[in-house]
Amino acid sequence: MAAGRAKVVLKVVKDISVQFCPFQSNVRSAREFLAAIGTEKARQTNTNCRIVADVRHDETEPVITVTFNDGENLIMKSANLTNREMLSFFNERCIAKDPKAEEAGQKKAN
Repeated sequence: MAAGRAKVVLKVVKDISVQFCPFQSNVRSAREFLAAIGTEKARQTNTNCRIVADVRHDETEPVITVTFNDGENLIMKSANLTNREMLSFFNERCIAKDPKAEEAGQKKAN
């Protein structure tokens, strides 16, 4: 599960809501995403980030809603996405919103 080991930085994130029905067959990636962002290491990158697991029993589609500090929302419908795809896109958006992280990434590349 290499995607679960991806470095997650919540520095620019205000809150994350992971909504899913546990009885649906397509919720694995949403649950894995929730596990990845809920690790102690990830939580320490922003202790003010609110993470909510909205577990429903209404056959709802699994949806992840991320609200960034600047007010922008990112909505990922995870039924047809893998955990790796979601974490990759999430991390790209976080790096794009944090100039310091972008500079650090460029220094590592050089």
